[in-house]
Amino acid sequence: MGKYKKNPRYNVLSIRVTDDEKAVLHEMAQHSRKSTSALMREAITFYASTMYVSANRG
Repeated sequence: MGKYKKNPRYNVLSIRVTDDEKAVLHEMAQHSRKSTSALMREAITFYASTMYVSANRG
């Protein structure tokens, strides 16, 4: 049986990146000891929070 997860993720998002972009993501993932998916989730959260703040300032 599979491991029970508290917050399962059922949605898959696919993006196309260049070889250079993939290399940067791979290097960042190794350096931070996180998965590429975790890095992308953090980036989305950061971007969304800065956009929300920017939208409410003006």
